[in-house]
Amino acid sequence: MAITKTAPQDDAERGGPEADDGGEEGRGEDGGGVVGGGIDGGREEGGGEEGGGEEAGGEEGRHLNSPLLLTLLLLTAVMFQDPIRGALSAPVMQSWMTVFVAVMVQALPFLVLGVLLSAAIAVFVPPSFFARALPKRPALAVPVAGAAGAVLPGCECASVPVAGALVRRGVTPAAALAFLLSAPAINPIVLTATAVAFPGNPEMVLARFVASLLVACSMGWLWHRLGRTDWLRLPARASYEGQGKGAAFWGSVRHDVTHAGGFLVIGAMAAATLKAVVPAQWLSLAASHPVLSVLVLAVLAVLLSICSEADAFVAASLTQFSLTARLTFLVVGPMIDLKLFAMQAGTFGRAFALRFAPATFALAVVVSALTGTVLL
Repeated sequence: MAITKTAPQDDAERGGPEADDGGEEGRGEDGGGVVGGGIDGGREEGGGEEGGGEEAGGEEGRHLNSPLLLTLLLLTAVMFQDPIRGALSAPVMQSWMTVFVAVMVQALPFLVLGVLLSAAIAVFVPPSFFARALPKRPALAVPVAGAAGAVLPGCECASVPVAGALVRRGVTPAAALAFLLSAPAINPIVLTATAVAFPGNPEMVLARFVASLLVACSMGWLWHRLGRTDWLRLPARASYEGQGKGAAFWGSVRHDVTHAGGFLVIGAMAAATLKAVVPAQWLSLAASHPVLSVLVLAVLAVLLSICSEADAFVAASLTQFSLTARLTFLVVGPMIDLKLFAMQAGTFGRAFALRFAPATFALAVVVSALTGTVLL
């Protein structure tokens, strides 16, 4: 015969020791009940509305998800549609929208094609293929790896994990780094986009190819000469380990479209802002000085972090700058920018990125300026 023990009211409200004995029977009525361990005990157990439900609801209420944020933005736009319509009808905003839409429409086809090809190569071509194709001597492997960058039609987001896979498969780091720098800059998609963006200046395609390949090979040789193994943290595992080919392919596509597409939008917005908002005399002042114009666009390439498949269209819109300055923008951007620095630090370690990124920036500026002086 079961013996039921009734706890005193005072102890039950405080969740005292006597309330624990008979708590299992009365837990369902009010989220833990008065008898089932007290009010505090019911909340810890999460048994009802006054227990874990409040805590979970509070957590959900404190976090904004993407659909909710989009809904709030749309409601705000509807509420303030008259002021927004008036602002968009201003001449400055019309000029801004014209440049923004032009850059996006020109760049999107190349971005999508590059992402698809990059995902296919990253998933279906084994990294060991590149290791077998490279010479054993590092000094010879560097230019071969730099030229092999043309077979990876993708942006810099794809070159970092591929370079990490090469190092993990035994390729000398100098050759892998040359491949990392050249792949986003000299592949056919990027060169074709450059030709389309500069239809009246076909020499820009040659200048970009030459300058980018020189920087990639020079950095590879510099690392072979001065680099130290303790600066380089090897990747722990493959990017698509444990996934099927189809899942890995579409996962790579989604990742590159999300990241590269987002940076393209930011770059197009920045280019449109420079054209429509920044006073013309400021840009003319920077553009009229040969050295200052090169440095300004080099820094701008790092800050904007535009995908290499779309940066040519942004550079083409900066018509007030010289071809040499815009060449510097095209050479620096695919080799070192904010997102690349973060990816390199995450893949190879912070000690590597803090040394490799500044050296790459300085060499890219010097080589592109000299190349532009000769070829442009």
